[in-house]
Amino acid sequence: MLIDILLFSLGLVILIVGANWLVEGASSIASSLGVSALTIGLTVVAAGTSTPELVVNIVASVNGTSGLAMGNVLGSNIMNILLIVGIAAIIRPIHVQRKTLRVEIPFTLLAAVMLLVLGAEHMLKSADSAMLSRLDGVILLIFFGIFFLYTYKTSQSDQSSQESKVRKRKPVIAILLTVAGIAGLYFGGVIIVDSATEIAGRLGVSDAIIGLTVVAIGTSLPELVTSSVAAYKGNSDIAIGNVVGSNIFNIFLVLGVSCAIRPLPFYPGALIDILVTCAASILLFLFVLVRPKQTIERTKGTVFLLIYIAYLIYLIAQV
Repeated sequence: MLIDILLFSLGLVILIVGANWLVEGASSIASSLGVSALTIGLTVVAAGTSTPELVVNIVASVNGTSGLAMGNVLGSNIMNILLIVGIAAIIRPIHVQRKTLRVEIPFTLLAAVMLLVLGAEHMLKSADSAMLSRLDGVILLIFFGIFFLYTYKTSQSDQSSQESKVRKRKPVIAILLTVAGIAGLYFGGVIIVDSATEIAGRLGVSDAIIGLTVVAIGTSLPELVTSSVAAYKGNSDIAIGNVVGSNIFNIFLVLGVSCAIRPLPFYPGALIDILVTCAASILLFLFVLVRPKQTIERTKGTVFLLIYIAYLIYLIAQV
């Protein structure tokens, strides 16, 4: 067991370092090729914090550990809102821009509701064999494309505020960083999935529970660090935007790709976790609407945190 835990921790470190190297190397290469900082920010950098979830899910899908794949996405999205936004708001109240309130947060809710509709439809037909099909994966990817195009179009009108500083490196260094990043993501993902599966087996719990807790927390560390530091520095846009963007990426892109690779069966209790994901998204939307409007203050952050603790207690009770 100790060896599996150490391997999981090692895989997590390799995964996160690999994601950072890939973002840095790919951004430098794109910049050298004349790609605008805006485009880089909307593609390579924006997807950077969701890369761990994507890689873990791809490996899990290929290995056939569907519970781990779906549990990772649901657990990450629940954690992003209840834990990460909660902690960030406690550190410093988060002000939400009107555009985020009107578009990004509703899009996050749409992603959760779509997953609920797809899940309920399949479960009502056959609870024992319910799964997200490849067609469902394609539908999710289409919605991701719509969101990406919308983000790109709206960002063009405000390019000056969206420009990001890209550190230019020598081409050889940039290529080496990119290759090393891809290798790190692959090996880190394999180590995490294999060790997590072993831990689940030794503890006698399902892959889904491990995915909802240990793996979800591990792969969401980039979001936790980014949003917490951003909140501390008073960068509300980054603190909330990072979480909202990651949740949209996780369902539409990560889950979409996972289903496209191999249909994902719903694990027992998946519907409850999907409902919690929807409830968290609705609560985020309502908290931004109520007074003080467009602000998530410390009281609301504390409520998020308490709900997440209650959810963890529920998961532990299922073991």
